[in-house]
Amino acid sequence: MLSSVVAWSLHHRWMVLAGALGLCLIGGAAMSQLPVDAFPDTTPIQVQINAVAPGIVAEEIERQITFPIELSLGGMPGLEEIRSVSQFGLGVVIVTFRDGTDIYFARQLVNERLQTVELPPGVPKPEMGPVSTGLGEVFHYILIPNGESLTDIKTYQDWTLKPSLRTVPGIAEVNAWGGLNKQYQIRIDPVLLQKFQLSFEQVVQAIPRNNLNIGGGVMRQGGDSVLVHGIGRTSTPEQIGNIVIAASEGVPIRIKDVADIAIGHEIRRGTVTANGHGEVVLGLGFLLMGENSYSVTTKLRNKFQQLQESFPEGMKSEIVYDRTRLVDKVISTVRTNLSEGALLVIVILYLLLGNLRAGLIAATAIPLSMMFGFCGMYQAGIAASLLSLGAIDFGIVVDSSVVVIESIIRKLGHHGECRGLERIKL
Repeated sequence: MLSSVVAWSLHHRWMVLAGALGLCLIGGAAMSQLPVDAFPDTTPIQVQINAVAPGIVAEEIERQITFPIELSLGGMPGLEEIRSVSQFGLGVVIVTFRDGTDIYFARQLVNERLQTVELPPGVPKPEMGPVSTGLGEVFHYILIPNGESLTDIKTYQDWTLKPSLRTVPGIAEVNAWGGLNKQYQIRIDPVLLQKFQLSFEQVVQAIPRNNLNIGGGVMRQGGDSVLVHGIGRTSTPEQIGNIVIAASEGVPIRIKDVADIAIGHEIRRGTVTANGHGEVVLGLGFLLMGENSYSVTTKLRNKFQQLQESFPEGMKSEIVYDRTRLVDKVISTVRTNLSEGALLVIVILYLLLGNLRAGLIAATAIPLSMMFGFCGMYQAGIAASLLSLGAIDFGIVVDSSVVVIESIIRKLGHHGECRGLERIKL
């Protein structure tokens, strides 16, 4: 059968050449469409559940939060493993599903089970983490104080920078480490509470009651409609201090009469420093699962550079990690290895066969094999990475070609000079 294939190929050389050209065109088109990455993402299908419970010790977190969540998640389709971490004020449950499970189907199952979990009063509802993987951190940047406080920088990160960066297609989440989370703090004086005969609960209930904007309907006057609404939302410490708690003999008792109002920050759980110059705020961009890290990171970097032009004067920024740089270095390494390897194969074949033409013909197996491989990678959805391209063994690729070319040269050498159909008949 092999002899028939060879004979047919020799007698239909133009069809073989046309087929090789078509393979190169299709392979080139597939190569241009391949996703490019530094390394493949081998992270299993996971869903992370975060439960925040301020002030609760790790033992109670495990007993009252993470363990009930684990019990409710058992028996789901495709479930492989459930593990949890319990820390002071925080419980994390990681659910691993079988490979091939659709991540959105898995999250739907987890969300349905979370609705049945009974948690202690006052504990917020658990939330699922972003649709990302362990290798999803593709972009890191730092915000450096240059006159601004850490509180102002963190506020700018959470309320201005983060919403803008999340508009980039393919970004699952933008988080931040470090800085100080701004708080309006009401520091109650127990002595003053006792003086005015008030309880702590009265103060706590008065704040949300007087911190609302309420609609009042529509008032019609002379054919015009006027919207009526009550504005009670507080935005400054002075407005909070003027909230009325109760009245004593017709005299209102306000928040400022029993407490000090100040702008502070949440309890710190960590800090970030950079280059030995003090504290900074670190921002992290997470890639949506299944997206092309190179293209998404490029868009995210361009968006960040655009936003840098509008940063406050008292804040500097610096990009500390960009996945595209890693991908470019990996692709450059692969490109160098492939080109040098192909050149080395051609030189070795010329030295062994003593025929440059034969060496070039044997070396054509390298691009043809790669074009065929690109077609298969495109169909299977395999990214062009260090693992998929850097492991190509040229010795194996050209091994059969060298054997065939060497046999042809030996036969031609034994029969002397012959041309045209005489060579084909050999």
